[in-house]
Amino acid sequence: MLHIIRSIPKDALKLLVFDLDGTLIDSRADLCASVNATLKHYGRAPLSDQVIAGFIGDGVSMLVRRSLGNPEDQGFVDQATEFFLDYYREHKLDHTYVYDGVLEALALLRAKYGHRQALAVLSNKPVAPCRDICAALQLSPFFFQIHGGNSFPLKKPDPQGLQALMSEAGASPAQTLMVGDSDIDVLTARNAGAWSIGCKFGLSPHTLEQVQPDCLVDSPQDWLAALL
Repeated sequence: MLHIIRSIPKDALKLLVFDLDGTLIDSRADLCASVNATLKHYGRAPLSDQVIAGFIGDGVSMLVRRSLGNPEDQGFVDQATEFFLDYYREHKLDHTYVYDGVLEALALLRAKYGHRQALAVLSNKPVAPCRDICAALQLSPFFFQIHGGNSFPLKKPDPQGLQALMSEAGASPAQTLMVGDSDIDVLTARNAGAWSIGCKFGLSPHTLEQVQPDCLVDSPQDWLAALL
């Protein structure tokens, strides 16, 4: 189902930027397993997938910090984050998959917005696993650029990454759309003056109630209804 809150000028768009986790891919199982492997390593009790999923969105360090109960010792958080990244590097594709309809939707959107620099990824996950996952799951060919949480000094919702993509694509804020599953993505678009679509099928759809996007969708197929 498509719920339009503010009409997006689809024919004026030049750049479509997608979040990764919870938008293009369901990575919940591998992220949760990596968090619980980290907790086990440090003698902590495991957390449910539902609890961990609520911690996802602000980058790896915040995911690990929240999972550890927000300890004051930043050195410990940094150490645990390194363990998490080492584990996740080996297990990031154990259960992660592309949501149904994503590949087909991207193909049609790429055809409509057909210039080379039309589609991109902007995630708060570190850039190396972002690019590895996109390559393994056949997503990379759709995007002219894939940026991660360590591609810039500041992560989403700071607009720095989105503004860099606009500059690369030669697109203005009014010609740019951010697609994501959380308030982080909507705020990123808002902070850059761009349009936004919120995905209710993702990892953090509850946060979209706090910060409304311009359009809400229930599936990747609804991107087509909104933009084609």
